[in-house]
Amino acid sequence: MRVRKVLLRVAVAISVAGMLVACASAEPERSPDTADVAAESLATPAETEAADVEATPSAEPTPTPSPTPAVEVKTVTATQKIPFKRTTVKDSTLAEGTRKVRTKGVAGVKTLTYEVTYTGGKETGRKLLSQAVTKQPVTEVTAVGTKKSAPTRQCDPNYSGCVPIASDVDCAGGSGNGPAYVSGPVRVIGSDIYDLDRDGDGTACD
Repeated sequence: MRVRKVLLRVAVAISVAGMLVACASAEPERSPDTADVAAESLATPAETEAADVEATPSAEPTPTPSPTPAVEVKTVTATQKIPFKRTTVKDSTLAEGTRKVRTKGVAGVKTLTYEVTYTGGKETGRKLLSQAVTKQPVTEVTAVGTKKSAPTRQCDPNYSGCVPIASDVDCAGGSGNGPAYVSGPVRVIGSDIYDLDRDGDGTACD
């Protein structure tokens, strides 16, 4: 009985060992060269793409050329004021120190012609071609008076006419010796200090 069990165990062990050997012989051997080639074939496209990316320079955008601004040349005229001059003249009919404008000053006009260059609608150059006086200025004339005024005559308030104030006054054409004289008639409105109303009727030198 014991011998049978031992034989049975041996038989099972031999059977299992045979199955293992059969499985091992059935598995195909891996060729190292084939695996390396497969690995290389898988790695090559990625490396090649990386190399191409590094070798290809980045493309820069092409700048758009700016349009050339239009150039235009025109003839332009402009006017400019010419200041008038001033002068003075002496006038003996005006009182001394008096000023009066005889002729009013008027500014003249000068016309200038330019050649103007415009670039893109803006002025970029200007050249003077000609200039001419189209209106002559008028000189302003001012008269200055030179006439000396007569001295103011002082009159005695005792008489209605202008009897001069002096050390003595006599009627003109009489026998008195002055030094001052008055032509009558003159009314006495105060005191007859010069004794001109000899008849006492209120009127002197009549």
